[in-house]
Amino acid sequence: MRTGVYPGTFDPITVGHMDIIKRALGVVDKLIIAVALDTGKDPIFALDERADMVRADMKTLGAESKRIEVKTFPGLLVNFAQENNATLLIRGLRAVSDFEYEFQMACMNSRLNPTMETVFLTASENTHFISSRFVKQIARLGGDISSFVSPHVAKHLKKHFA
Repeated sequence: MRTGVYPGTFDPITVGHMDIIKRALGVVDKLIIAVALDTGKDPIFALDERADMVRADMKTLGAESKRIEVKTFPGLLVNFAQENNATLLIRGLRAVSDFEYEFQMACMNSRLNPTMETVFLTASENTHFISSRFVKQIARLGGDISSFVSPHVAKHLKKHFA
């Protein structure tokens, strides 16, 4: 069984993340969505709250959701992946500018664990411009985010910025 890990901050999860998740299911038998504690970012939602939002969005995938597990993790991604018997790291690319950082990260992860492979999935043309950072900014300013996140996540954002 091929297990992949799709890591991220998911602060919050967007339709762009969902696009990558759906497509990653075509590559792996089991997908672990790894909600990161140590990201170097300053998330607005607590770790458990981010994981709960991801879990809620996974329910919308119906039967496919049985192949997905949502976990939180501290520390190094390659250690988390190894502890969960994963052999693939799934990374989404929105733009060419993402590639340099992601390529360096893939090389570093490979150096830390040579058995780990990174698979890059490019964002679809309908989602390549969506980022959690922009979604939070639009929500903070009272804009319409309904096409960028699920209704469940939109409620969390609205409550946070109320």
